[in-house]
Amino acid sequence: MRTNTAIIDDQGKLNNFAIEPKIYIDEQGDRTGFTPYAEMLNGRLAMIGFVSLIALEVFTGHGIVGVLANL
Repeated sequence: MRTNTAIIDDQGKLNNFAIEPKIYIDEQGDRTGFTPYAEMLNGRLAMIGFVSLIALEVFTGHGIVGVLANL
């Protein structure tokens, strides 16, 4: 019984293993790795964290270590 997955190679031997799928590269755009988008996002998150720490110190009168020590 012969199916569509069996092929004969250049030496005339029957290869009844599955045919390998075509390999392609999945383009993910500029959203992975060290890209300008990733660097801007990292900078924005760092600025939000820095401003949050300043606001914490202004509102509580203690730094982050003081707030964690009083828990």
